[in-house]
Amino acid sequence: MSDNKDTPHATLWKLIKDIRFGMFTHRHDNGQLHAHPLTTQNKDIDEQSQLYFFIPKDGEIYARVQRDNQVNVNYADPGDDSYVSLSGKAGFIEDMAKKEALWSPMAKAWFPAGVTDPNLALMAVHIDHAEYWDVKENKMLQLFKMATAAITGKPPTGMGEHKELSLG
Repeated sequence: MSDNKDTPHATLWKLIKDIRFGMFTHRHDNGQLHAHPLTTQNKDIDEQSQLYFFIPKDGEIYARVQRDNQVNVNYADPGDDSYVSLSGKAGFIEDMAKKEALWSPMAKAWFPAGVTDPNLALMAVHIDHAEYWDVKENKMLQLFKMATAAITGKPPTGMGEHKELSLG
């Protein structure tokens, strides 16, 4: 990844790197949206704007993504008031070196046979669009702004940074 700390990749990674689980959403055959918590395996967001997840080949996600690869991954850190929504396309990578590089003791809990488990799929989500909300103000200032808005009837302003990024 680039040394520039202001790149879209760096900003997104800063917001999600400490969040253990992302909510991965895909479309079910009946058109409904289904969400699953998944552990992000990345050490950072690579220059290809991809996130990686280990999933079972015999599971729902694998089957659904084979039919419809448009997905969304959401991250939330309410304690820091930061929220990220990522949309893109999911696919599968058969690259043992990449699997080994991303492998962790946490992954072994789900795949006890290890990185060579035939049921282990490495799913990559290529991020096309990202949107984030990052509130910098402390909680007291936020409450004051919301109370003022409630009294005046005007929506609060200056409640942090909201930005959309096109990465595709």
